[in-house]
Amino acid sequence: MNRRVLGTGTAIVLVVLFVSVVASMVHQASSNLALPLSDASIIREQAAQKDLDPALIAAVIYAESKFEPRPSSAGAQGLMQILPTTAYYLAHLSGGTRFTAGDLATPSINLAYGSYYLRYLLDHYNGDEMLAVAAYNAGLTNVDEWVADAHAHGRQLSAESIPFPETREYVRRVLAAQAEYRQTYPHQLGI
Repeated sequence: MNRRVLGTGTAIVLVVLFVSVVASMVHQASSNLALPLSDASIIREQAAQKDLDPALIAAVIYAESKFEPRPSSAGAQGLMQILPTTAYYLAHLSGGTRFTAGDLATPSINLAYGSYYLRYLLDHYNGDEMLAVAAYNAGLTNVDEWVADAHAHGRQLSAESIPFPETREYVRRVLAAQAEYRQTYPHQLGI
């Protein structure tokens, strides 16, 4: 009788263990589908070169294109949805002399320019990711005006006080996705 009970108990433990492993794998797979990632090696490379959090780059890509680089209705292109005018400005800033708008379709170039722009914005805002992400969406001029207005009223600009609803939601989405990418893809992003 004891052998039978022991065998049954062992079988139950193995089934429970198997079910929990399968459930964990299904959860991980569904998380990966909901939170896509591609070009991780390029993201890691650009993050290292520009001293950026790779999860922030991935989160911006997620918010901009969900890793499907179709041109936007405004003409933004590639994974990081960069406008050609912005890219030409960044090429000028970075000393690029042979850039063409068609280059934005190449993931390595698109990520290099988008990461350069993120670093530029972070430097402009003294490392404040919220402000840099807001400027990535709404433009430097708008965010500078919002910051100046907030300071004139004796406060800091917060995500909740961003005047553009689209930008407010974009900032929330990027910062939440950044945390999710850090948790879901630490190995792939080299975190």
